[in-house]
Amino acid sequence: MGKHIHKLSGAGLLVTLGIIFGDIGTSPLYVLKAIVGDDAIDSTNIIGAISAIFWTLTLQTTVKYVIITLRADNNGEGGIFSLYTLIRKTKVKWLLFPAIIGGSTLLADGIITPPVTVSSAIEGLRVMNPNIHTIPIVIAIITVLFGLQQFGTKLIGKFFGPVMFLWFSMLGILGFIQLQTNLSVFAALNPYHAYELLMNHKEGFLILGAVFLCTTGAEALYSDLGHCGKSNIRVSWIFVKSMLLLNYFGQGAWLISHEGQTLESIGVINPFYAIMPEWFLPFGIGLATLAAVVASQAMISGSFTLINEAIRLNFWPKVKIKYPTELKGQLYIPSLNWMLWGGCVMVVLYFRESSEMEAAYGLAIVMTMLMTTSLLNFYLILKRYNKIFITVFIATFAVIEIAFLVANLHKFWDGGYITLLIAMLLMTTMFTWYFARKIRNRYLVFVKLSDYLPVLEDLSHDESVPKYATNLVYLTSADHRTEIESKIMYSILNKQPKRADIYWFVHVHVVDEPYTMEYRVNEFIHDDVIRIDFRLGFRVAPRISLMFKKVVEDMVKNKEVDITSRYASLNKNNIIGDFRFILIEKFISYDNDLPFYEKWVLDSYNILKKMGLSEEKAFGLDSSSVTIESFPLLITAPKEINLTRVD
Repeated sequence: MGKHIHKLSGAGLLVTLGIIFGDIGTSPLYVLKAIVGDDAIDSTNIIGAISAIFWTLTLQTTVKYVIITLRADNNGEGGIFSLYTLIRKTKVKWLLFPAIIGGSTLLADGIITPPVTVSSAIEGLRVMNPNIHTIPIVIAIITVLFGLQQFGTKLIGKFFGPVMFLWFSMLGILGFIQLQTNLSVFAALNPYHAYELLMNHKEGFLILGAVFLCTTGAEALYSDLGHCGKSNIRVSWIFVKSMLLLNYFGQGAWLISHEGQTLESIGVINPFYAIMPEWFLPFGIGLATLAAVVASQAMISGSFTLINEAIRLNFWPKVKIKYPTELKGQLYIPSLNWMLWGGCVMVVLYFRESSEMEAAYGLAIVMTMLMTTSLLNFYLILKRYNKIFITVFIATFAVIEIAFLVANLHKFWDGGYITLLIAMLLMTTMFTWYFARKIRNRYLVFVKLSDYLPVLEDLSHDESVPKYATNLVYLTSADHRTEIESKIMYSILNKQPKRADIYWFVHVHVVDEPYTMEYRVNEFIHDDVIRIDFRLGFRVAPRISLMFKKVVEDMVKNKEVDITSRYASLNKNNIIGDFRFILIEKFISYDNDLPFYEKWVLDSYNILKKMGLSEEKAFGLDSSSVTIESFPLLITAPKEINLTRVD
């Protein structure tokens, strides 16, 4: 996205409608249907439900997310991982847990959002034809949607804004027309009616599980902050919230006019479609389907961004990432795309009806919200907000979200367990990957590079050793520029001595800012030993081959290095020397005597690693110029072997 989209403008507001509010904007399709269910319509309960929706959107979405949480932007980027990178400088180690739990549950929510929104929209066709089979249509739409991801959303993205503007306008107009018939629904503005609902409803406090569906898109709103900027989100939210409330109040007015009846007895599938004039139904269903597609697209794009960040933060195995268009932040992750598609299709086939899917919807996302609240507490402390404000704010939303969590937990056996199982699998993957790397890195041995500079210089000029490459490049994990892994020095000096004219050591450091792209050069021996440190943001793809080439070109231009081949015949003709990359792959030695927990983590890590990209592909290196060397990683000293010599 261009920077102009982040500035407050008409175009920016239109784009924001298309990208940010798809999920929360389609909630009128199913919220009141879920609240009413099979029960007889009761005006007291309806006014209480509308009141609960109004105050949930006001407190949870407007106050927590739009006003407060959007302030926690990391150079314009939002989302739970961006928030984590902002506060991990506090050195509070357990913050990792809410970050990974929140990211996993948000990703799990991405598997239920497309089925529930698309199904709710398509089921409107039953108003015109009660016998229509919606499942094949829903699966077809979802399949086409995921199939188009590989081409990027640049073209169809242009239509998202206008589609959502029409959608929200339709919501408001339909609701406003219904309000003319019954203004008593405005009593819902009094929060007492929400309290009355919780006290008098047959499900009591648990009805909050259905009410919560009106704000499920609030977390996605924060995650998509980087696409449009907080000013556009805040201003467009005024319009979005107004249209949503008009529709909810309009549906409420229609329901009150049918007090004492059940939806089934009056032949109504969904009050959302009941407030539409009959002649408008085909257009309404078509627009609802388009809005559901937009909501699903936003969730899919958000999932790609989330996993990209997880890879950079060492929470997820390295997988193939494609960049289908030149738009900033536009990603396509094939493995995730088809994993989400498979999950969505299984959800549709398992639940079959949107009313059944609603049971699985909400439980995962309320956990994400709780995790965001716990991280937000540290952000507010870091920014030195007033202590009384922090206490009141965190306590208020902790109580609200715990209440929603408890209310959603009763849906566990009705389908909520599915999204939680998915979230648990994702969490296990993230924690395993992170802690396995921690275990491995704990036992890496580093040596002082300065101790080896004389021997490297001698080797470089020792013509009795066959030349391995003109330029030999090693990727190092040593954070300090004066250090190097002992295995790298072993590879150069002991494992077939490798003579080169120039030894390059390249290090990649992922920083907490999203789009940083910086490098630093340290020349230890002129034209002989050089180290390059890349500082890349957690949303930047480490295309090391391209970046390294650019750095070398700049150095040649500044006459800092001569990369012309040192072979006499090639040097005479100004031929550039060859570059050879060496990657050190460490494997767990069978000599290790590991504790059970660490052995299990490392074994799981090895399985995940085989499923992901190889190191050279992950760093964007040309495999024809890469050599991979494997070394055993001795984590614990092997037990002494008692051998006896016999003659």
